[in-house]
Amino acid sequence: MKIALLGKGKTGSKVIELCESPEYSHIQLEVFDSKNPLKKDDLNRFDIVLSFLNGDVFLEHYFELLSESGICVVTGSTGFTWTAQLISQIKSPWIKATNFSLGMNLAKEMIRIAAKAQALFPASDLKYEIHEVHHTKKLDAPSGTALSWQEWLEKDSTITSERIGDVIGIHELKIDTPNEYITIKHEAKDRKIFAAGALWACERVSNLAPGLHDFSDIALQVIRNS
Repeated sequence: MKIALLGKGKTGSKVIELCESPEYSHIQLEVFDSKNPLKKDDLNRFDIVLSFLNGDVFLEHYFELLSESGICVVTGSTGFTWTAQLISQIKSPWIKATNFSLGMNLAKEMIRIAAKAQALFPASDLKYEIHEVHHTKKLDAPSGTALSWQEWLEKDSTITSERIGDVIGIHELKIDTPNEYITIKHEAKDRKIFAAGALWACERVSNLAPGLHDFSDIALQVIRNS
């Protein structure tokens, strides 16, 4: 499998590291960045493009090129909205993710169950609070993952954000009931979880129908079919 990697930041560097290990010896990886941008003529050498670029850069410099090319794409680029207009331009299988942690999808299942908490407390006005913490170089706030948690919850909820040091990523949902707190928390210990999840997606993207697919939907299908 031949992958063109866009961006070698914190997560991209972990992809490079993993692809140097025996477990991923079947992957041929080539890195492109601002000094060595991916061009149209390069695409025929690859099976998949994997992007960790900032959303603005991805949209401005690569979206049109990739959507017109017909190549498979796995993207973790965030900071923008996937509008119907953008999605309609995609003619090949794409996978998008706000968070490539496979474990995050267990949290998603828990959040969807937690969203039904009101059934246990019918006379109470429950409060739902989402808090996320990331490193100081993360530009978007709230994080794309926090917004996904809010979407999965489907309840009125507040989101608060912190940027501290080199924190990889912490997301927490707190449900405030009359006499107890219920908390769901996901904390990343190593950025390898995002790199491994992205490569997991790369292994599967070519088997999907053309169009934009959500990483979490694919992971949850695997969980539910097990």
